[in-house]
Amino acid sequence: MPIEFFSAIDTGRARSNNEDAVALDERAALAVLADGMGGYNAGEVASGMLTTFIQAELGRWLHEASAQASDADVRRAMDICVDNANRAIFNAANANPQYAGMGTTLVLSVFREQRLLLGHVGDSRAYRLRAGRLAQLTRDHSLLQEQLDAGLITPEQAAYSANKNLVTRAVGVEDTVLLETHLHATEPGDLYLMCSDGLSDMVPDARIAQVLLSHESLPAAGRGLIDAANEAGGKDNIAVILVRVQDGAAGASRPWWRFKR
Repeated sequence: MPIEFFSAIDTGRARSNNEDAVALDERAALAVLADGMGGYNAGEVASGMLTTFIQAELGRWLHEASAQASDADVRRAMDICVDNANRAIFNAANANPQYAGMGTTLVLSVFREQRLLLGHVGDSRAYRLRAGRLAQLTRDHSLLQEQLDAGLITPEQAAYSANKNLVTRAVGVEDTVLLETHLHATEPGDLYLMCSDGLSDMVPDARIAQVLLSHESLPAAGRGLIDAANEAGGKDNIAVILVRVQDGAAGASRPWWRFKR
């Protein structure tokens, strides 16, 4: 397959547990990243449930779906899978007092022939490095982003805001959740980064681009990003997925629907 994948998670320097989770299905060209939240080990439970569910259920559909399936079909599969995972996490939180209030962010990528279907919930992010320029593809679902959009604070003030970790949308905290999904054209040589805020809060975009441009291999680039976040303080867990498009991406075989609302 003409796509190269790499993923890594690091606990960081300030925490003893890890609430980030990643999952890859390279044959289905599927990548999933989640950053959990909640007391005790609840954040860890939420992010683990979400990545495992999406890898298993959406991965199965992508393996068995036809290359002729439309992007609308894939988007609907993404929506249904995330909705089902959301309901499972929400029900688990309500059934177990120790998990009350748990939830998780999400970044979800499905690569197809010369295009990417990208979905997200919360403040975990996706970036694209193309021709030496880094672009943020997702827009945070956060109080901080709303304040920026309303002109209440400047980007310089946002860097030191106490509201950095207040998300306005997360998987599992309510009985329904809206996955924001966008379609992007891909080009050979594109490098895509999915990350938790343990990276994006600690390392400026310019430094992220510099690290990516400084390493040829994905493992070296991924380790370089984690090192940069830890050198800046490592105040949170750090999750990174890197995907390099070498010559477009292909789909799989026949269309059918397993998911139920």
